[in-house]
Amino acid sequence: MQDIDVTLVQTALHWEDKPRNLDMFSRLLSRIEGPTDLVVLPEMFNTGFSMNAAALAESAEGPAVRWLSEKSADLGCVIMGSVIFEAEGGYTNRLIWMRPDGTFVHYDKRHLFRMAGENESFAAGSRRLVVDLKGWRFCPLICYDLRFPVWSRNRSDYDALVFIANWPEPRSRAWKSLLPARAIENQAYVIAVNRVGTDGNGRAYSGDSGVYHPRGMLLSRIRPHEEIIETLTLSGRELVDFREKFQVALDADSFKIHA
Repeated sequence: MQDIDVTLVQTALHWEDKPRNLDMFSRLLSRIEGPTDLVVLPEMFNTGFSMNAAALAESAEGPAVRWLSEKSADLGCVIMGSVIFEAEGGYTNRLIWMRPDGTFVHYDKRHLFRMAGENESFAAGSRRLVVDLKGWRFCPLICYDLRFPVWSRNRSDYDALVFIANWPEPRSRAWKSLLPARAIENQAYVIAVNRVGTDGNGRAYSGDSGVYHPRGMLLSRIRPHEEIIETLTLSGRELVDFREKFQVALDADSFKIHA
C-alpha cells in the first residue's frame, strides 16, 4: 500500500445558513497547501446539526452536492461530508463521498441520536459503505455511530474508519476515548472531524478532531476550540507491517447484523 494524504477541516458552522457555510468552506479549502487525496468535512457541514429537515433537505441536484462536485474537481481529490437529504419520501443524514470526476457514493447514518430527536426527523440507513481510494479501503460513518462497535467492526474489509460529527463538548471524554478504541480493536487508522463553536440550540462543541494510528496513538496536532486545517500522511507500510506482525484479525469472532 502506498501512503495517502488526508486533510481534516475543523471549524464552526453557521446555523441553518447553507449559502454562508458553503462560502466559508470555499475560503477554507483555498488555504489547503499542497496536494491531498481526501478532504473531510464535519457532519451536516452546510447547516449544523438541525432537525429542521423539511426546510433544509436537498437532493442530488441541490447546491451542496453541486458545491462538493466543483470543489472536488478543483482540488483533484475526494471530498466528504454529510447533508440533510430528501430520499424516498423522507429524510436522511446522508454522507456524500464525492470524486473529482463528479461521481459519488453515499452512506445514510445508521444510528440516529434519539436524545436530540434525530430518530423522529430522519430515516436510519441500513448498509455500511466501504470505498476504495488509491488502494486504501475507507469506511465512513457519522457521529453517534461511534458508540456502536459492532456496526463499525472491521471484517477485514477496510483500512481506515472515518467519523464525521457534531459531537457536543460535554461528551468529549467519550469521543476522545472511543476513537482510539475503534483504531485499536479494528487495527485501522481512525480519522475524526468534529465541529467547534456553538449551534442554534446553544450546544457547545470543542472539536477534538484528529487521526489515530492503528495502535491507538493520536497523530494529529489539531487543538480543541480552534478553526484549523491539517493534512496528514497515513503510512500504508506501517499498517501492513503491524497487521502482519500482530494478527488479531485471525481470531476475530464472526457475526451477522440483523436489521
